[in-house]
Amino acid sequence: MFPENDIIKVRKLANQMMEHALSDEFEARRNRWRDVNSRQKPDRAPVWCGLAGVSRELFPPETLECTDPICRRVEDVFRRHLYKCWVGDDEVFNPWWSVPAVFDCSTEYPFGLPTHVSVGTTEKGGFKYHHPIKSVDDYEKITIPEYSYNETETKSRIARLSDLLGEVMPVRMSGAPPLTPNHSVYLEQLRGMEPMLGDLAFYPSTVHRAMAKITEGVLGAMRAAEEAGILTTNNTLPMTCSDPLEDDGGTKTGLNGLWCIANSQEFQMVSPAMHQEFLLNYQMPCMQQYGAVQYGCCEDLTQKIDIVKSIPNLRVFVCSYWTDLEKLLATCGNAYTIMWRQLSAHVMLPDELIGVENDLSFGARKLQGSSYQIILREVETLGGHPDRLKEWAGIAINAAEQFS
Repeated sequence: MFPENDIIKVRKLANQMMEHALSDEFEARRNRWRDVNSRQKPDRAPVWCGLAGVSRELFPPETLECTDPICRRVEDVFRRHLYKCWVGDDEVFNPWWSVPAVFDCSTEYPFGLPTHVSVGTTEKGGFKYHHPIKSVDDYEKITIPEYSYNETETKSRIARLSDLLGEVMPVRMSGAPPLTPNHSVYLEQLRGMEPMLGDLAFYPSTVHRAMAKITEGVLGAMRAAEEAGILTTNNTLPMTCSDPLEDDGGTKTGLNGLWCIANSQEFQMVSPAMHQEFLLNYQMPCMQQYGAVQYGCCEDLTQKIDIVKSIPNLRVFVCSYWTDLEKLLATCGNAYTIMWRQLSAHVMLPDELIGVENDLSFGARKLQGSSYQIILREVETLGGHPDRLKEWAGIAINAAEQFS
């Protein structure tokens, strides 16, 4: 049982969440996302920012009021969402609490080797991991994981959250594959950036074998989730909010009813040909099974536009701050929704936002007539400007309205 005071506090926040989630304003925002992600003309481009590490400044542990660990986690999530309501961007969240489906893995670590083992952190969130592949011979230690759905543990977690939230907020399972087609992430975690890049040039056959194993693991995880019958639609939250990818009217789905979010950040410095050979060719069999794909993150894709366009179900092309927006528009036209990402350091650190306002107007003018989102992510600090995200959201919305 949860402490009575924790239950009262959490349910009070849940009531506020439900009011927003069921409001006309949130439905208008959802329609905006749906329109832009189906390349229909919205009233304006949606604007959204992610909190990332800035949450440490906004909600340090000592500010949470609940005492039970589960209650504190829920309180923290609710406070972040309610803060975003104050920011005033196109934040949307569901009128229910999601409990991820639990999967058991045949090995302690997904590919048999210990990753995410920390060897150093900083107060500001910096980190360094141990990379288990120390030599080329160590690649042979990679194993292919097998996943199985743990129905008992999943139902137990749903029951605990249902006890906490009561009738204030429904609790639902969210089902997704335990591995995603982000092969370069897994490879970097195993080998480390600098050795990985060297291996692409000097030990290509070894890397191909490793990527084949990673692909087999990802495909197996996807199949395990689909065969368990627990996949649920993921088209209700920012960036990938859209009309159903399968028109069956239900929440349960197959892989073809899901969005896939993939990228190639670790291959930033790799040529288009090597990107295609060592990464995209392995991602493709996985991505093509999804209903729609969002590709890219913080990497510069300027020289790789054509190979990204080869993804058959590409829906959202991520244009990072370093990707040439003009070249992307000239090459793609309005074939995809463009996620136009801003540079958080330029937004959070200056004393004035005149430069940001000019950049947003300049870019939105170029994007006028295209389907696009204005996105600010990787915000690690407010930089001493407590109102900065709200200010940025207002400026970005003004630009989106001016060039709708």
